[in-house]
Amino acid sequence: MSDAGRDDETVPDVDQLLDRAGFDPETSVLTRRQAEVLALRERGVRQSTIADFLGTSRANVSSIEASARANVEKARETVTFVDALTAPVRVEVPAGSDLYDVPKQVYDACDEAGVKVNQTAPDLMKIVSDAAGDAVEGREIKEQLFVGVTSDGRVRVRRHADGV
Repeated sequence: MSDAGRDDETVPDVDQLLDRAGFDPETSVLTRRQAEVLALRERGVRQSTIADFLGTSRANVSSIEASARANVEKARETVTFVDALTAPVRVEVPAGSDLYDVPKQVYDACDEAGVKVNQTAPDLMKIVSDAAGDAVEGREIKEQLFVGVTSDGRVRVRRHADGV
């Protein structure tokens, strides 16, 4: 996010922003300070303005923001892991497979488990490719993948090293 902006920038009411978003420090992976910084940054408030508002340095705000974003990513990864672990549909896609073969494997496993996946074949290939990162090159699966489908049809993709 750019730190460009006006010098007379005003800071929105942080308490109201956090209340509206349902922030609960007792159940969140974020500290209150991290949540405050993220809430303000997501509304385009410059780090220097946040630093003045919080009575700290811009470098400290940058550090708080980086830690908050890392915590959010870890939380997302944890949810993906648990979804994959508990998914009623788990498809192992071996290295060397063709990405175009993955939708049929997933659809067949879903049919067998009685789970509906609401993704077209192209959408499913995109989800797998995006989630797998460099484990997919063109149409080739370079590393073993695990594709899970939750009971509500969400697709989760894990690389072998992280797989379940």
